[in-house]
Amino acid sequence: MKFPSVQARTALVTGCSSGIGLATAQVLRAAGWQVFPTARKPADLEQLRTAGFTPVALDVAEAESVRVAAAEVLALCGGQLGALVNNAGYGQPGALEDLSRTALREQFETNIVGLQDLTNQFIPLFRRQGWGRIVNVSSVVGRLPLPLMGAYSASKFALEALSDCLRLELRGSGVAVSIIEPGPIDTEFRTNASAAGWKHLADLKASHFAGYYRRNAEQPDRPKARDRYALPPEAVAAKILHALASSHPRTRYPVTLVAWAGGFLRRVAPDALVDRLLAHRVAD
Repeated sequence: MKFPSVQARTALVTGCSSGIGLATAQVLRAAGWQVFPTARKPADLEQLRTAGFTPVALDVAEAESVRVAAAEVLALCGGQLGALVNNAGYGQPGALEDLSRTALREQFETNIVGLQDLTNQFIPLFRRQGWGRIVNVSSVVGRLPLPLMGAYSASKFALEALSDCLRLELRGSGVAVSIIEPGPIDTEFRTNASAAGWKHLADLKASHFAGYYRRNAEQPDRPKARDRYALPPEAVAAKILHALASSHPRTRYPVTLVAWAGGFLRRVAPDALVDRLLAHRVAD
């Protein structure tokens, strides 16, 4: 279905300080959407304001922040919101054997619990309207597990299941749910993951993976061979726009060759082959 009016083309986009979120806000605005981008830090909110947006402060890991931000958005859009793009999140690095309860909880609190809490603030409105779009930004690692990023992979696997269940629960309501599955994208994601995640690994000098942690903490921006397959964040934003504007949005949108190949491997390849292909990640 299409949105009933131009005025209904309003979207809340989370995690817009940089990268995919910022590119999405810009692409949607250029396509005629009214966009309410979110960020956590005052400096990022000010940059969005300077760019001509009406930003909303939001930390999805904090329940009160979610409640206040949702109320603010509903007031700004006059109680009629067309779409929610759940992009905010981070990647906790580290071998699973080295991650504390705190590290695991923080990863899921942001990437899953907070995301669904925010979504639940708007589902009653979408049901009353009889239309709306929910787009969850997942990852190829939500289909293909990435060792040494197990907590992040697990959160994205969970997001895939959550999105599928939500799509079924909203069937017939006029609300569509789509999943975006990026592969490598040229953003600050890796640096941000380092800042958010290495704090939980800093003192693990006796870990089997201590050398890996040290190299990555010291050189968080060093290039990887897979980066040659990376696309700019605007490539993801274009898929998000399609999921919002199309009368028949897809349930899944892989982005980059790596994402397409990863999804294909997961569907057809035996686990033993996938394990061999990914084993280099844990080679010390």
